[in-house]
Amino acid sequence: MSRAFAHEEVVVRRGRRSGLPLIVAVHSRVLGPAAGGCRMRRYDTWQDGLTDALRLSEAMTYKSAVAGLDFGGGKSVIALDRDTEVTPGLRESALEDLGELIASFDGSYRTGPDIGTGPEDMVVLRRFSPYAYCAPEEHGGTGDSGGPTAVGVLAALRAGARHVFGDASCTGKVVVVSGFGSVGSRVAAGLAAEGSHVVVSDVDHSRKEAALASGYGWVEPGRALSAPADILVPAAVGGVFDETSVPRLTAPLVVGPANNQLADESIADILAERGTVWVPDYVAGAGGVAYTLGRESEGYGHEAALERVEGIGDTVGHILDLARTTGVTPMRAARQLAERRLTAAGSPAAAETAAADADTRAEAGAAAAPARRPLSRS
Repeated sequence: MSRAFAHEEVVVRRGRRSGLPLIVAVHSRVLGPAAGGCRMRRYDTWQDGLTDALRLSEAMTYKSAVAGLDFGGGKSVIALDRDTEVTPGLRESALEDLGELIASFDGSYRTGPDIGTGPEDMVVLRRFSPYAYCAPEEHGGTGDSGGPTAVGVLAALRAGARHVFGDASCTGKVVVVSGFGSVGSRVAAGLAAEGSHVVVSDVDHSRKEAALASGYGWVEPGRALSAPADILVPAAVGGVFDETSVPRLTAPLVVGPANNQLADESIADILAERGTVWVPDYVAGAGGVAYTLGRESEGYGHEAALERVEGIGDTVGHILDLARTTGVTPMRAARQLAERRLTAAGSPAAAETAAADADTRAEAGAAAAPARRPLSRS
């Protein structure tokens, strides 16, 4: 298989009701049905939406594999133009179009809310397919997955704190939470309850009043990454860490749920070289997926599903220990765990990647830096 395009299936369609570009990208079904949220957002071009879907669906493959889930990676995107006015009628038409497309996968791709969509939107998708998760409880779903996602982030934070500071407690630590939305606000509340000094930031300035009323500090978005902190929690958009922003970081530990935080995988090496411990986002942010799929697809009860989410802490501890003992970055350690599971399940793509990485290390010697592979393949 060519490494230029490793996705199993990609469908791009113009919605017959809405006229909007619809994209479903399935990266892998090796471990089970592909799962990944439905994103509705504005792009400069629909091709940018396709790139987003390809990149995010691959990340979902590794998120599920590392978390021990029997699911593959997928993503769906409704691509809006910059000047598209999203009326209630257009929104419903677009969701109906996507619901029809998801139904054509007959359960081999399953979705839930993502940026731009929420539980109520899943009700529309469920008119066409039962494989739209996180609908409100009165409609048979588990509702907003922000709570379980935050539980997983907090478990990851404790594991990271144990690794960096020698103690899992975040009491007394200064923590900057960049993104005060559904997940970020819950993480902030959990940290504050543990005795952390919480500072938050958000591009939506209307959230400042709520943050201050909760007793948190506030930092403007442009200064969030460089604000003095023990721990930084990226909980908003991706792509925030690059060659310009990383040198400004002050926190020795970075753990958060924002998807695709690194501009490219080489940034993981730069973070490691400067002594910053970065927990891969697809590991820290897996709680919502683990909980939702456990409840709605595998029949877990609430407590059993939450126990699985809490296990993210053990996974993070294992990844950081592996990275330390083998001299690789946490990203490479997490990738190795995922590829081992994918290879065991018979994934040609993972087997090819593992073989290529092994060849690179053999040629360069035991002390070689880990091979780099871009997340986005198009």
